[in-house]
Amino acid sequence: MIPGQLAVVLPARDEEDWLPACLADLDAAREHLQSTVPRTPVSITVVLDRCTDGSASAARSIPGVSVLAGNFGSVGAARDAGVRFALARSQALPERTWIANTDADTLVPRDWLVRHHRLAVHHDLVLGTVRPTLTPDNAERWQRWADDYVAADGHHHVHGANLGIRGSTYQEVGGFAPLTEDEDVDLVGRAKLGGAAWIASGQLQVTTSSRTVGRVSAGFSTYLRMLG
Repeated sequence: MIPGQLAVVLPARDEEDWLPACLADLDAAREHLQSTVPRTPVSITVVLDRCTDGSASAARSIPGVSVLAGNFGSVGAARDAGVRFALARSQALPERTWIANTDADTLVPRDWLVRHHRLAVHHDLVLGTVRPTLTPDNAERWQRWADDYVAADGHHHVHGANLGIRGSTYQEVGGFAPLTEDEDVDLVGRAKLGGAAWIASGQLQVTTSSRTVGRVSAGFSTYLRMLG
């Protein structure tokens, strides 16, 4: 089913350093989608969870971005609040609203939303891949990641930083659970068990922070730290 609206949702906890670049890339992806697929609205929702830095100001650096702030207590609860907020305000029905999930420390390519839109026509769930940033001081760890990570079609990865799901599918399986970690794996597992048409795409890739100390204990940063 062709999406009538795309809704980008990302949680943030003390991410003032990453948010401006993250949102600038999302805004560029939104403009590219709207020039490629005219009359397709795109919303962007940032969910601020217990932020004590300048994340609120950073989240408002791009016009047209909705900001939710609260004490959600977990990344799962924050993601769920953002998705339900976006669905409630969507101009399309849930079955024609596509939720593109990412993270505040992630940069998306210009065609990210166009790829989501194309994959959403025939799928209810899309699993993308990630690529950590390469910096002068992490070349050895980055190479270990590259040797270990499989980013081809049919991959086995699940990343909340690059995950798309149809709004009606999200509602049917109960949404993100209020988990402090692996909320993305949990959601994907329930969607697959529920019969969602899904694809693991190696062509849908984002760049994410290569930090080794993250916001959750079992996230991508922990995986990178273990490689070291």
